[in-house]
Amino acid sequence: EASVGKSSSGRMPRVRLVTADDLQSTIARLEAAQGELAAVAERMRYVKLRQISLTGWGKFERAMDLLASELGMDPVELRRRNFVAPEAFPYTPATGAGGDYVYDTGEYARALDMALEMAGYEDLRAEQAARRARGDHMVMGIGVASYVEVTSFSSREFAAVEVNGDGSVTVLTGTSPHGQGHETAFAQLAAGILRVPFETVRVVHSDTSLVPRGEGTWGSRSLQAGGSAVYEQAEVVVARAREIAAGLLEVDEADVAQVDGGFSVAGAPERAVTWAELARAASGDAEEGARLRAEGRFKEPGSTFPFGTHVAVVEVDTETGDARLVRHVAVDDCGQILNPVLVDGQVHGGLGQGIAQALYEEAAYDEAGNPMAGNLTSYLMPSAADLPSFETAHTQTPTPLNPLGAKGIGESATIGSTPAVQNAVIDALAHLGVRHLDMPLSPERVLQAIRRVRQE
Repeated sequence: EASVGKSSSGRMPRVRLVTADDLQSTIARLEAAQGELAAVAERMRYVKLRQISLTGWGKFERAMDLLASELGMDPVELRRRNFVAPEAFPYTPATGAGGDYVYDTGEYARALDMALEMAGYEDLRAEQAARRARGDHMVMGIGVASYVEVTSFSSREFAAVEVNGDGSVTVLTGTSPHGQGHETAFAQLAAGILRVPFETVRVVHSDTSLVPRGEGTWGSRSLQAGGSAVYEQAEVVVARAREIAAGLLEVDEADVAQVDGGFSVAGAPERAVTWAELARAASGDAEEGARLRAEGRFKEPGSTFPFGTHVAVVEVDTETGDARLVRHVAVDDCGQILNPVLVDGQVHGGLGQGIAQALYEEAAYDEAGNPMAGNLTSYLMPSAADLPSFETAHTQTPTPLNPLGAKGIGESATIGSTPAVQNAVIDALAHLGVRHLDMPLSPERVLQAIRRVRQE
């Protein structure tokens, strides 16, 4: 069920209900799928929370654990048996309608195996069994979540690359970063293709007087769409520069070799021209206004599907209901990685947000429909002290849908972490008879569940 709210005028808000899009969220082979949603209109104040990816990911991962319990099977084994095999890609799931919802590439078992090895899964299960045998009040839970998500949505993006008269490079991008590190990533791309120092590249964004068009930042698409646009335009600049270099050096284009900082004659490196010389030569071309510049838009032919496996380890105090995350292992695959530091930054931020959704954050309302958290002093959020040091790693399964082989990473950790933590807390209490708990898993909610099963 879902509350869809109601405006003060009495009109129902515009709401997108369940579609096939919402079911593109499982790495299991599905022969058939059916979804149902009951929408309830209520008169209440609407509160916009920080956006977390909330489609079908957690639902499927909870369902997998519930099914494993019914079958008396380890939840890891159930997932492994039902993975889409690498040779099955490109793969259209039962809920897919083709086009954007065809899984591009995936090696799901590899991510699972890496996460289990990092976590020491068998040792954790042995420790859990020992605690239960001793009757410890501090019980352990191990939660696993294997996910796939959709990114880019066949989006397009603008980029321009220009070499200036002093040899510096200006990159224009239609993406609009706000902390993700696009300036670093796009400068790396341009510098690598042009073979110029990183510090000579300037990335310009969000200025409509300079950047003629752009689709912004959404859908974990910036590198695969915006970065691919930079890549393609930089390649065009290299091709144009090679033509100019051949003329200046008085050789055929086939005899021109790209070197650091410019071009030279193959086999005669002393005969060379710099990027600054090439840019000045281009601006002096007979064609009016000619510059060593290229611009255009990259259009990705389909969506990409990152994936991964998270393992959460929690301790739950059965006397107080307090659930604490003590370890979190995340193995995420976002295709080819350009900058590992930026990727890990996205993962760490996503983990903090996803874990918060499982254990702390809640948009609660009173009986009159008023939000009970009027500001952040009464809205529970974790601090660094509430989170463990994260253990992260990556597999890399490139996509063929863009020249970088990249997939999205911006939302991946939120998707894997939330159900992993939820599964872990419920797993800690499974031997007591607890089958399911709604989020957030507050001490009050956990303790009530423990008392309820003990009274039955």
